[in-house]
Amino acid sequence: MSGPFRAGERDGADALITARIERARSGAGGLVVLRGATGTGRTAVLEAAAEHAAECGLRVLRVRCSSEGTAVPFAAVRHLLAPVPEFTGTAADADDRADAARLWRLLCSYAAERPLLLAVDDVHLADDSSRHWLREAARHIDRLAVLVVATERSQYDIEPRPAGLTQPLSPSLVRTHTLAPLGDRAAADVVREAFPTAGPRWTAACVRAAAGSPLLLHALLDDLGGAPQDDLPPTGEPPLPETCAALYPGAYPAAVSWWLHSAGPATAEVARCLAALEQAWPPEPAVDDPSGKAASDPVHLLSEATGADPVRIAGWLAAMTRLGLLRPDATGRPRYAHPLLRDAVLTGWPETSRQAAHRAAAQAMLHQGERAEAIARHLLRAPGGEPPWALRVLRDAVTVAVHDARPDDAVGYLRRALDEPLPDAQRQRLLTELGSLHYASADVPAAIARLAEAQHLAAEPRSRVRTAVALGTALAGRGEVRTALEVLHRTQGQLSGHPDLARTVQTAAALLSDEDPAARQRVYRWLCEAADTSPELVGTAGQALLVRYAATAALISAQEAMTRMRDLLARPTDPLAEPFLLGTAAAVAQWADELDEADRLVEQGLAGQRPGLLHPMRHALLNTRADIAASRGDAVGLLTAYFGAGTTVGPVESRSGPTNRDATALLALVHTSRIEEAQRFAAGFDLSGAAENFELNRFLYARGVLRVTSGDPAGALHDFLECGRRQSARGEFSPVVTPWRTAAAQCRLALGGGPDAVTLAAEELRLARVWNTPRTVGRALRVLGAATGGRRGLELAEEAVATLRPASAATGMELVRALLAQGRQLHAAGERTHARDCLREAAELADGKGAVGMVTLAGQALRQSGARNPVVSRTGPGALTGSERRIAELAADGLTNTEIADLLHLARRTVETHLTSTYRKLRIRRRTGLAEALDRDPSGTAGLTASSGQ
Repeated sequence: MSGPFRAGERDGADALITARIERARSGAGGLVVLRGATGTGRTAVLEAAAEHAAECGLRVLRVRCSSEGTAVPFAAVRHLLAPVPEFTGTAADADDRADAARLWRLLCSYAAERPLLLAVDDVHLADDSSRHWLREAARHIDRLAVLVVATERSQYDIEPRPAGLTQPLSPSLVRTHTLAPLGDRAAADVVREAFPTAGPRWTAACVRAAAGSPLLLHALLDDLGGAPQDDLPPTGEPPLPETCAALYPGAYPAAVSWWLHSAGPATAEVARCLAALEQAWPPEPAVDDPSGKAASDPVHLLSEATGADPVRIAGWLAAMTRLGLLRPDATGRPRYAHPLLRDAVLTGWPETSRQAAHRAAAQAMLHQGERAEAIARHLLRAPGGEPPWALRVLRDAVTVAVHDARPDDAVGYLRRALDEPLPDAQRQRLLTELGSLHYASADVPAAIARLAEAQHLAAEPRSRVRTAVALGTALAGRGEVRTALEVLHRTQGQLSGHPDLARTVQTAAALLSDEDPAARQRVYRWLCEAADTSPELVGTAGQALLVRYAATAALISAQEAMTRMRDLLARPTDPLAEPFLLGTAAAVAQWADELDEADRLVEQGLAGQRPGLLHPMRHALLNTRADIAASRGDAVGLLTAYFGAGTTVGPVESRSGPTNRDATALLALVHTSRIEEAQRFAAGFDLSGAAENFELNRFLYARGVLRVTSGDPAGALHDFLECGRRQSARGEFSPVVTPWRTAAAQCRLALGGGPDAVTLAAEELRLARVWNTPRTVGRALRVLGAATGGRRGLELAEEAVATLRPASAATGMELVRALLAQGRQLHAAGERTHARDCLREAAELADGKGAVGMVTLAGQALRQSGARNPVVSRTGPGALTGSERRIAELAADGLTNTEIADLLHLARRTVETHLTSTYRKLRIRRRTGLAEALDRDPSGTAGLTASSGQ
């Protein structure tokens, strides 16, 4: 173990004692008091002083004071002088004054023989008579060869301590030295001496856990043994344990226990209460995290929990922070220096005491108006049976966690809420919500178990419907579609007196049957028959499903579908059925290219969803939202919403059952030419166990597009045909679901199968004219024109462009593809000038949508046509005009449009126009991207999206 004067940490004490020893040898005695907090090494310094005095020829007498001997007068002094063989018969007299005088005479007689060092350890624990005797001795030993060196605990405690030994003495009679906590550098040296192979992070963790205390540091190192000297894993050092259970033989928790014992019961209670409360605090926020708000005043909480004086608690917190045992986090809240230290403080504290501390803290925070989630964290550690406000707080905390997309936290609060005494109806609602949150956390078995438990509790009909719909959704999500339909059918049979609710359950069953082709066929057969004979049995949401069914079966046009949908939306609808109606209408509106209306319906549907409650239409609405973005050609925005900004796509964990959003994300990766990422992403899905639903068909189509782009038309054709086979088996013939025929036709063309391509494209055109939207018809015309070729093919290509151009805002990339096809066919027909115009328009539209692959294709076609100018306008900072650059720089500095207009004496509309052009040239979507974009590519040459044709 390291010595007390290591690395200069104790040089001041060493110099002081050495000087006083020399004075004592010359006959001038004195008193030196070494002060310090528990564990700072007072005893070690005293022992070193005694050894040094002995080496200098002084007789050393020692005593270690204890609170157990305070009942006997002069106990400490008698024990101090007992080793002197020359003096015997020191039994106590009845008169304390006589006893004190005799002890003084004994000391003087012995000091006359030889210089003397009296080493008194822990003088604060000595009996009052001994402390008084030592003070009196200090007043008279300046002419004796006697040096008294005493150690005294100097630490702020909750219970005020008696006056110190030196308080009544004149400063001229005593020399005091306060031992500071061990510095980080000196502590790190001790760690490295014990474990030479320890790395910086492990060493720093040990230093923090020791908290400046040599006692704790050596105890910790003794417990850790040779752990860091073992073979370290390739990822780095094993972390320092955060629990004392991992330490052996337990010297560290024993040292912490002794520190608490030395501080007294009141201080120990506050220290343990703080450790318990800290366990309920959220993880320490970053310094620059504005969301990391501190909880209620910890002084007030500790006072409420322990009954201690808040003034003393505040002083104790400040003192412990100064010593290094506590440190403030980024919010200013005191925390223990290391989790291991906190765990050691809690070691041996009964669970009932911890629970009482959390209960008191929760009560105090409630009265202070603290946030619900901060209170709920303490309730999680208190047993059930709290006052009624506890349930309200836990429910509010669930709401916050769900809103912040933290389902795991919400699950914890709900579990705790269920520990409260609840009536069956309320328990049923909480279990339904808990099961829903388990599902959101991907714990499907737990979700089904909780929802099944809720279903068997008594509840009012609407709650039973919510539970049945949630349970059915969870079962269908695990592939148990028939079980889900049985649950819903059984619930429907219990609602004979509630026809509206029964129809809602029936609609949910119809929606979930999409996962099972046979069940879907039965359900929709019944719906169609019922709609013809008894429409009232189907309900508004059920009729909306039939409109969607007719649209996918190529039985009605988009105009007719939207007319019927708008009529259904105008009818009064039960709130429980409304999500089904809105979600279905949004999907049909997206197919009909009524994208703004579809957007509105999606947002209305999502806003009406009950947070934290599992519902099948939430998934459907999110699917439709992704489809809307894809329809608009907003691949960049779609990828940002799916993967997050700036995220590089790696392989997904192997899983079955890709969703529609997975398919749209895969297509967006392809359209933005992130082919390698798209391949990694697609390879992560195992389709062998995927459900037979439309989402699988969409993913097959998306993977086919990826294979075409990757140069594998044969593999792509297999995917497209398999998609078509599965889609036709479901009775879904319309290209609004997936345009697999045109995609397969293009693969046939690439593989030399012209007649087959014409057949497929002609069939899609026939079906597209039934639905009759510019997107579906224009796409079919484009592909049929390419398959037909010649003058007739060119006419079809021109018709495709003419069909798509008026609806270009709603048809996304389809106009780009049609222009590209028309340009190629015009070039083949020898009309090069007209061809270049089409190809440049295609390139500019594609560039505006971030479709790098389409820009490249247009560039290749332009070069083949002999074009010499760049494919698209220059982009990047170098492409900005002087005015655009000046306005962009001011906007990047944080000025508003109005402020910029006033500064430059421009109209506000002019500023907005310049910024819109700037965003397009810099390829950013919002103001926050200006600063970074302006610093990139100062020459502007890297902004060319394709090389010029030669």
